[in-house]
Amino acid sequence: MEASEPMQTGANLPRVGGYNRAVVLDAVRRKSPVSRVELAQLTGLTNQTVSNVVRRLLEAELVRETGQAPSRGGKPRTLLSLCPDGAYAVGAHLDPDSTVAVLLDLSGRVLRRQRMRTAVGSDPGRLVRLLGRTVNALVTRAGVPGEKVLGLGVAVPGPIDSGRGVVLDPPNLPAWHQVPLAEILGRATELPVVMDNDATAAAIGERWSGGADRAGSFLFVYIGTGIGGGVMLADTVLRGDSGNAGEFGHVLVEPGGKRCHCGARGCLEAYAAPYAVLADFAGRHGRRAADDLGLSLDPGRTRTDWNRLCAAAAKGDPRAAGALEAAAGRVGQAALTAVNLLDVPRIILGGEGLRGGEEYFRRAIDTAVNGWSLARRVRTVSVVPSLIGDAAGAVGAASLVLHGTYAPGWHMLLGTP
Repeated sequence: MEASEPMQTGANLPRVGGYNRAVVLDAVRRKSPVSRVELAQLTGLTNQTVSNVVRRLLEAELVRETGQAPSRGGKPRTLLSLCPDGAYAVGAHLDPDSTVAVLLDLSGRVLRRQRMRTAVGSDPGRLVRLLGRTVNALVTRAGVPGEKVLGLGVAVPGPIDSGRGVVLDPPNLPAWHQVPLAEILGRATELPVVMDNDATAAAIGERWSGGADRAGSFLFVYIGTGIGGGVMLADTVLRGDSGNAGEFGHVLVEPGGKRCHCGARGCLEAYAAPYAVLADFAGRHGRRAADDLGLSLDPGRTRTDWNRLCAAAAKGDPRAAGALEAAAGRVGQAALTAVNLLDVPRIILGGEGLRGGEEYFRRAIDTAVNGWSLARRVRTVSVVPSLIGDAAGAVGAASLVLHGTYAPGWHMLLGTP
C-alpha cells in the first residue's frame, strides 16, 4: 500500500486568537508608539478584535500604554508600545573559535553577554555542561524573573537535525558527532531549548531586532570561522525540508577546485573563510611575509591572525589588501548566484569575521549583484551591515525563542511546531 500524503489541518478558533495576538504584537513592535486605530489599519483586523487583543497583551505585560497622540478633534488616541521587560530569552552561539551567550529582552536588546573559548577537539559534553552553567549565571546576575525567561536558543554550524536537537558532523567541529545538544542543555538549564543553524538564527535575529527596517526579504551573509547564509522571504525564514537551507559557504565557486572541509571541491568556504584566506596568504607570499604582519598561522589563533591581516590591509599593505579583495570577490560571486536564485532586495553582512574587512566584502558583493544579476535593470540590491553587530549568532539564537513564540506564522494556525 502506498504511503498517504500528510493531511493539512484546519485552524480552530483558539489558534486564530493566538495568531491574531502575534499579528498585533508584531505590529506594535514594528511601529511603536501606535494607537489601536492604527493597529486595526495595519493588521486588517476589526477595531473590536484589536481592542480585545490589546487588552490581553496589556494583562500579559507585553505592551503598555505610553501617552496619547496629538488630538485632531475628538478624543485623543492612547498610544501603545512594546514592554521590553515583558519576556526574556537566552541565546548561545557555538562557533569553532569561541562560544558566546547572551540574554535578550523582548525588544531584542542585549542585557548580558558572556564569551568562552571553544576547544574544538575537547569533549563536547563538557563544553555543553559549562555552557549550561553560564546560561544559568546570566539569568541570575541579570536579576530577571525566572518565569519570564521563555527558553534557550542555540545556534550551531550545520549540518544539524533541528527536529531532534542533534548536532551531526559540522566540518569545523571535528569532535562533534551526533551530539544531542538540545537534550543536554535542557537538563543543565531546565529551560525549553530550540536549536538552529547559526546563519539562519542570525537572519531571524536581524528580523526580530530590526523591526520595520528588516521587514520583507533578505539574504544574511554570515562570516565567522566559516561562512554561512540565512534567508528571509516575505518575513518567513527559509529552513528547507531538513532544516539545512542557506549553506552559503558551500556554494560552488570553482569547479574541481580546493577541497572543502565538507568533502566537496570548490566551495566558497575553501576560498573565502578566514582560515582559508590566511593559508592562501602564506602559500602566496611565504612565511617571512606572514611574520612581517605578525601572523602565527596557528589554527588555534585564526581569529587573531585574521584581525591582524585586516588591520594590515587597513594600513595599506598591498599583500593583505590583495588577500581580502580575492576573498571578497569569491563571496560576491556566490552572492550573485544567490540573488539570481532568490531575487531578494537586500543582502545583510554580519559575523565577527567581517570586523575590519567589511568594506571589501560590501564593495565586492555590490559590484557583483548590481552589475550582473539578471534583474539588475528592475531593482537595486542594497548591501548593508547587520543591525545586531558581531554577536549575530548568539543574538539570533535568543531570537529563535522570541520569534518562535511571538512572531505570526502558519504554525500558529496549523498547530505545527
